[in-house]
Amino acid sequence: MKLLFKILFLFTGLTNLNAQKFVLPQLSFKFSALEPAIDSVTMRIHYTKHHQSYITNLNKALEKETEQTIEELLKNVSKKSDVIRNNSGGHYNHSLFWSTLSPTPSNRIDSKFSEAIQTTFGSLDSLKKTMTLKGTKLFGSGWVWLILKKDNSLAVTTTPNQDNPMMDLVQEQGIPLLGIDVWEHAYYLKYQNKRTDYLNSIWSVIDWTIVSNNYVNNTKK
Repeated sequence: MKLLFKILFLFTGLTNLNAQKFVLPQLSFKFSALEPAIDSVTMRIHYTKHHQSYITNLNKALEKETEQTIEELLKNVSKKSDVIRNNSGGHYNHSLFWSTLSPTPSNRIDSKFSEAIQTTFGSLDSLKKTMTLKGTKLFGSGWVWLILKKDNSLAVTTTPNQDNPMMDLVQEQGIPLLGIDVWEHAYYLKYQNKRTDYLNSIWSVIDWTIVSNNYVNNTKK
């Protein structure tokens, strides 16, 4: 298992090791810490209600299942029920999302990650613009992703609902390095229908050092 997932399992409760149920990961910041990009009320509801409900529903759906990691669930989700698909995705997606947010984000990135960004997008600013545009154009609820593909190249993609690029039923697969939630519950209290404003604002709280570490830890040597 790649280092990223080992870290996530150890520190965010993404695994049910020893039959332990999936749990809500601890945040590294207060609900109000991401303002003005994300208001405290939205952050509190998003974390304690939406994310918690995915975990509750996932644990209930897995009561008669054999012990599995979240990675195993996602990679074989086509063989699972829609309840497991939606809620395992919801848990994984939000856990990754929280881990890349910071009230004091860093832009220090690995040289190889910087080179990969330049090769694919031209610059970090161009990458942000690409994700913002794709996230704005995504119809309905879903996520916009920066992913690492099998050939170690980068790509920006979107998925509907709580699907993600690790799932075996998604057309464009890869390892998620960064995912941004574009469900209305992620931004509507502050931005109403102005999804683009939300996406433009959220870059101020994305920690690119964390995203860079995700790239380095998952790049094939």
